[in-house]
Amino acid sequence: MIRIEHLEKHFLTKDANIHAVNDVTLEIGDGEIYGIMGYSGAGKSTLVRCINFLEIPDSGSIEISGFGKIVSEGGGLFLEKDGSRAPLSEKDLRKLRRSIGMIFQHFNLLDRSTVFDNIAYPLKYSGRSKAEIEERVDELLGLVDLKDKKKAYPSQLSGGQKQRVAIARALANSPDILLSDEATSALDPDATESILQLLKELNKKLGLTIVLITHEMAVIKSIAGKVAVMEDGKVVEEGEVYDIFSDPKQRITKKFVGTSSGLEKIEKLIENGTVLPADSDTEKLVKLTFTKDSVGEAIISKVSRNWSVDVNLVLANVDVVGENALGGIIAKISGSAENVKGALEYMSSCGVNTEVIANGGEV
Repeated sequence: MIRIEHLEKHFLTKDANIHAVNDVTLEIGDGEIYGIMGYSGAGKSTLVRCINFLEIPDSGSIEISGFGKIVSEGGGLFLEKDGSRAPLSEKDLRKLRRSIGMIFQHFNLLDRSTVFDNIAYPLKYSGRSKAEIEERVDELLGLVDLKDKKKAYPSQLSGGQKQRVAIARALANSPDILLSDEATSALDPDATESILQLLKELNKKLGLTIVLITHEMAVIKSIAGKVAVMEDGKVVEEGEVYDIFSDPKQRITKKFVGTSSGLEKIEKLIENGTVLPADSDTEKLVKLTFTKDSVGEAIISKVSRNWSVDVNLVLANVDVVGENALGGIIAKISGSAENVKGALEYMSSCGVNTEVIANGGEV
């Protein structure tokens, strides 16, 4: 478990005081794959670097299962454990960092070292013998499916293979937590998919807690169970990934979800006046979201028959979030005012999230 409470981090520059992390409170369960999402400058990378104390928070606390709570206060770090409190020693800080692996967007491999040496690097000062190091590296190469690349150099590897080496190196000291800072952003779609699948397998096989930092909603919906959305250093929305996708509340979250579904094209159609309804009572442009409880039902056809309304499908999209389907439709519904109102109420009662986008020419 990682419990973050009221975390603060500022950066002083010549021109400004940047509030990179602003009163962030989060809880990440043991063995979870947890996403932290936001656009550039949102504070997500600073937050993740605070978890392993590569960045020292100005204030707040981070509690990690089996280690204790580290409190940042008055310019110092303190460890609270078993009812006692003492300044955090360098020895304890090194121990904490060894229990947390980290992978980065650009791999950070040693170009003049082989795959074996890159993975073995964190083990050289661990007190293990040469034979023990070789055995551990071979084990890690098997985990990331790179046994045949043991003697290769980074320049001989594809982007996906380089990231697999970086993952193996991050796992060298058998950490309980793996931090992934935009680890798939530099990869092509196929390599991204293979790395995400590998992370999912490692999560299950090793019981790893994985924290994913990304600006790509596709990464979150592929493997994360929970997600926090950051903007201007704050967490503005947080919850189960499926719930966030099916019913986003905040503007920034709606923007993220829209870019991954394709339904955001409706904004252009509205702007062009292509699909605006003619009358606010008898014709409405609506967004319908079919969750896992309603996605398999023939609701549109039932509505059309039972409420005598015409349903004109403008845009449609089916997504898979985790292991569940999520359907989205932009439709123009027309009929008598009473029937249009009844049709929308019926769909809502069936578990369909309904949102009126435009009423009779008004957006």
